[in-house]
Amino acid sequence: MRGVVWDGTRVAVVDDLEVRDPGPGEVLVAVRAAGLCHSDLSVLDGTIPFPVPVVLGHEGAGVVEAVGAGVTHVAPGDHVALSTLANCGTCAECDRGRPTMCRRAIGRPGRPFARGGRPVFQFAADSAFAERTVVKAVQAVRIPDDLPLTSAALIGCGVLTGVGAVLNRARVDRGDSVLVIGTGGVGLNVLQGARIAGAVTIVAVDANPAKEAVAREFGATHFLTSTGPVREILPDGVDHAFECVGRVELIRQAVDLLDRHGQAVLLGVPPAAAEASFQVSSLYLDKSVLGCRYGSSRPQRDIALYAELYRTGRLLLDELVTATYPVEEFDKARTDAEAGRVARAVLTF
Repeated sequence: MRGVVWDGTRVAVVDDLEVRDPGPGEVLVAVRAAGLCHSDLSVLDGTIPFPVPVVLGHEGAGVVEAVGAGVTHVAPGDHVALSTLANCGTCAECDRGRPTMCRRAIGRPGRPFARGGRPVFQFAADSAFAERTVVKAVQAVRIPDDLPLTSAALIGCGVLTGVGAVLNRARVDRGDSVLVIGTGGVGLNVLQGARIAGAVTIVAVDANPAKEAVAREFGATHFLTSTGPVREILPDGVDHAFECVGRVELIRQAVDLLDRHGQAVLLGVPPAAAEASFQVSSLYLDKSVLGCRYGSSRPQRDIALYAELYRTGRLLLDELVTATYPVEEFDKARTDAEAGRVARAVLTF
């Protein structure tokens, strides 16, 4: 079968990939669509270290082909969105409703794939850039059959991360002010999360002025090409600032622009050894800097919720899909994504 494989030197679309059958508590999914996320590109440029060879992709949707023993919540033929969160479901963190903190779901990549008899790693417990993938049952979330799979694919990472950061981590409330630095795939979802939460002033910042129209479509009330004029709009500062780029100087700006009791939420991924600085005294008025993994999501709950918000017209998904590419055109999709020409490129099988 086809898949996108990174060997540490080059990335290629191969056609000799194999995947094993699902074991107990696992699901085999025929992937129909997968979003090309910045995190996939970060593996290629070394920002996210990962063992190789590896099948890329972690934002997908498809149709269940087979289930292992003990799986009852999905069945062959069901449409599912895939989560990257292979949490155990039984540890203290899972029991507290914090599956993103499950230690069994972090740093333990499996190898369900093979090429020429040699095992190949799975990226983010998902590997959606393959015609078929095997995931833990908890990662397969049933969605309505009428939800386009090219749109549903984006729920599993960009939407969970961006909207989840607003609703679950920052807990933005009605009337709050929000600053979003960077309006790529995650930033756009932060914008619409803020809109759904009832924020009144939503300021989007992106160096590319061509992104203004889509930022406003997703919920921005103001658009700037730098953070300089933010205090002209909000003289006291913002309640919530989301850094969605992964640059330490922008993290500093997010902290500096907070109002009293404000929160800076870090979503962008800088290099692993990067360090950010800020004035400690600036935090004493109940300000905080929050990390956020995967939107602090509970995927079985949140994906179903976001699917329903989409069906009622409150959550934008179709509008996130700038362009679709057959998987064989991965290089073109990658080039367009790196050039900022797409909010989300979606690969199809």
